[in-house]
Amino acid sequence: MRIYSFPPVIDERARVLILGTAPSVKSLEHKQFYGHPQNFMWRIIYRLFNESDADPVYERRLAFLKEHRLALWDVIESCEREGSLDVNIRAEVPQKLPELIAEYPELRCFAFNGSKAYDTFQKFYRGHESFRYITLLKLPSSSPIPTPRMRTLEDRVEAWREIVPYALT
Repeated sequence: MRIYSFPPVIDERARVLILGTAPSVKSLEHKQFYGHPQNFMWRIIYRLFNESDADPVYERRLAFLKEHRLALWDVIESCEREGSLDVNIRAEVPQKLPELIAEYPELRCFAFNGSKAYDTFQKFYRGHESFRYITLLKLPSSSPIPTPRMRTLEDRVEAWREIVPYALT
């Protein structure tokens, strides 16, 4: 089944673009980035800025994101995938990231939500001139599935703290 990403959540204040791979089944159902209630993304974002809990209202989450100079999008514009697992992604078409950089020249950092997002970016854009001034950060996935190094939400929050200085400049 072919799935499509959402439009970017971004404005002219954005300094950090958080890039996932492609929306999960739950995200597509809810028409929201990180729409699965188990995903840690929104809790990570709020804790990076010293808020204990993520707002339950999606529109306020997006406003919080923008207030802190963060943006969201996916590396993949469309792909074939059964279910929600990144390992099942096939026939991916990349987003038009060079055009986004041209439209939002204040972006300083791409924060990749997991290895698949980073690897997909590299597959399509390694060495591309548009990204010469962009810091590329490969961060642990916001998925709640434990890994040997990322067992908890707190582990992920600590790893993701790396984006905060880019958002503040």
